[in-house]
Amino acid sequence: MSDRTMRRQVLLFSLVLHLSSVLGQVSYSIPEEMPSGSLVGNIAQDLGLDVKRLKSGKARVYTGDSAGYIELNKERGVLLIKDRIDREAICRQTTPCALHFQIILENPMEFYSVTVEITDINDNPPTFEKNEVSFKISESAVIGAKFVLDRAIDLDVGKNGLQKYDLKPTDNFVLKRESQGDRTEKIEMVLQKPLDREKEESISLVLTAFDGGDPQMSGTIRIFITVLDVNDNAPVFTQTAYTATVSENAPEGTVVTSVTASDADYGMNGRIKYSITNSLDQAHALFHINEDSGEISLIGNIDYENARNYHINIRASDDGGLTDSCKVIVEVVDMNDNKPTINIMSKSNMISEHSKLNTVVAMMNVQDPDSNENGKVQCFINDNTPLTIKSTSNNFYSLVTDSDLDRERASEYNITVTCSDEGVPSLSSSVTLTLQISDVNDNAPVFERSSYEAYIVENNTPGLSIFTVKARDADWNQNARVSYILEDSSVNGVPVSSYVSVSADSGVIHAVRSFDYEQIKDFQFRVKAQDGGSPPLSSNVTVKIMIQDQNDNPPQVLYPVQTGGSLVAEMVPRSADVGYLVTKVVAVDVDSGQNAWLSYKLQKATDRALFEVGLQNGEIRTIRQVTDKDAVKQRLTVIVEDNGQPSRSATVIVNVAVADSFPEVLSEFTDFPHDKEYNDNLTFYLVLALAVVSFLFITCLVVIISVKIYRWRQSRIMYHSNLPVIPYYPPRYSDTLGTGTLPHVYNYEVCRTTDSRKSDCKFGRAGSQNVLIMDPSSTGTMQRIQSEKSILDEPDSPLEVRLSCLH
Repeated sequence: MSDRTMRRQVLLFSLVLHLSSVLGQVSYSIPEEMPSGSLVGNIAQDLGLDVKRLKSGKARVYTGDSAGYIELNKERGVLLIKDRIDREAICRQTTPCALHFQIILENPMEFYSVTVEITDINDNPPTFEKNEVSFKISESAVIGAKFVLDRAIDLDVGKNGLQKYDLKPTDNFVLKRESQGDRTEKIEMVLQKPLDREKEESISLVLTAFDGGDPQMSGTIRIFITVLDVNDNAPVFTQTAYTATVSENAPEGTVVTSVTASDADYGMNGRIKYSITNSLDQAHALFHINEDSGEISLIGNIDYENARNYHINIRASDDGGLTDSCKVIVEVVDMNDNKPTINIMSKSNMISEHSKLNTVVAMMNVQDPDSNENGKVQCFINDNTPLTIKSTSNNFYSLVTDSDLDRERASEYNITVTCSDEGVPSLSSSVTLTLQISDVNDNAPVFERSSYEAYIVENNTPGLSIFTVKARDADWNQNARVSYILEDSSVNGVPVSSYVSVSADSGVIHAVRSFDYEQIKDFQFRVKAQDGGSPPLSSNVTVKIMIQDQNDNPPQVLYPVQTGGSLVAEMVPRSADVGYLVTKVVAVDVDSGQNAWLSYKLQKATDRALFEVGLQNGEIRTIRQVTDKDAVKQRLTVIVEDNGQPSRSATVIVNVAVADSFPEVLSEFTDFPHDKEYNDNLTFYLVLALAVVSFLFITCLVVIISVKIYRWRQSRIMYHSNLPVIPYYPPRYSDTLGTGTLPHVYNYEVCRTTDSRKSDCKFGRAGSQNVLIMDPSSTGTMQRIQSEKSILDEPDSPLEVRLSCLH
């Protein structure tokens, strides 16, 4: 409870006392810490009130803004403990301690004051603010020195409050209590015996406070005293001299050793700092000492080759200026930290491939500044080189050849000389020398092949590149420069140079002329490859040129023979069966391979349903039975194609007469309208005459017309007497030897008058030929040649006949 609340309760208590004469006042006394529900007093009886009046008057407890610790039981008319009451919390050290409240009634309105005094019980021990306290007292403190201690606090009052103190042990200090004017005490600790830190650097005491309650209660505080040192002792090293070792090239920060000094003093007086004093070997530039720990470490590079040991002077000093010194001897351990150094004294960059054995290529000197095994050096070179290394004297070496050199096998050597010492681990260094091998012309050119074959298509363009011969020379530079030469020779008596040429630099072979496969199919010659060495070396190779066929020739028809002045017709009897062989078209192709593979096709025919042509053999056969309705005159156009790309072809016209006898054939082939023939020829000559007039003008017109009229009259006489010549093949005809020609020939004699259309024909018997021959000049047997115009289309075409005139 706050002081303000306490003052308000005291004021209220005074007011109640003032009004008690009017309304009455009741007081009670109870100890603190009573449990809730405990009886305080019978308020109804003490006030002289009936319990019913408490109920009817709606009696209640009024405490103002104070906490309500007491409650009214209207049924029983008693006051009870509502909440636990702590006197120390309500009144602290104030005595007496009481609770003041009013009982309020209504109808009529009345109130009564009630005071409840709270008596103290020993429920709080003496306590210190801290559990422990520390002091630092110099060992030079004088007798009688005082040190104030914290006093204990006891919340209880009266005899239950704080009564006395006790300090233990009392070897160096005693307790002193001094009363002050505000009813409080000052507690002091007084030094009664000198302190010695070197003997006892800390002291522990216990201060105990007691109250007067029953049972008695107490509280303690621990007092720790630290004895402060006085600088009355100098530092002392554990050794006057220290020895240590360190490897050369040890990294910076490497700990070499540690020195230790002790000082019997404590704190600042016992704090030792280490330092390096001046030395002749400049150790302070290489070593550092930790001023607090005495640890010596490297701050520079230690090199055995520069110094093998170091003497370091170390000083130890405390804060009071007292010092001691010692010496540290550091021995440097040699490490294999130097690679052998290779110095090239002399070397050759190039030697001939014909150099002798043991030719000196280079001389060198090798140095290693390390000592003992670390300084012993051995040198060697890489494998697969025709050289070796030899030691000539101490630390001097020579690089010499130990086998034959061949520039063609290796034109250059990268020689790595490696020198290693015998340290652990071993260190090595190397140097690479480049040695070039100069060339000697000791290799002839070699062609890539032992012989060459090349192909060229006929009808090539002169100058065309056929192919390339290639020779290689293992030598170098000028010795490896290859020239190509066409050796003299002939092909069919003609110099080979008229067929091909060879490029001297590239070896490209060009065609000098255009080749014809039908004339020459292949030829060969020799090409020589010669290098540029001195003396030059050469080799040759045979080259064979193969001419490839091109489909540049169309098929040639051998049979039936085609001429411009004759007409030949094949005869088929009307009794011919299916498959009857009419004739055979025979053709050849001077090309080769598939370009000469021929096929036969029927292109046009008077009656396609009557004849067929063999695709491969060219045989013309009937494909059905010949009937009387079939026309006597049959014209077949056969096309012969080769298998080239693109294909070429030839066309032959075969005239066929379907008849059983020659008179039937003759009458059919000679029965042509005279007027039609006359008109057709007249139209032709008129057109020709008009064309001539347009070019030769009027003067040439008369001459040309006269000439043409004369020729027309002469030809008219001849044309009107034309007789067809129709060969007849007897049924026993067969194609022998696969030539397509007819083995039997029939000869006929025809006699006519000047106007043969009115003359009779005389037929002779069959001879050794099967061709009907009509020759006015009686010069011999007519060849079976068919003109470009068919006998079916040109009935007036001339015939060669042999005539015996009958007048």
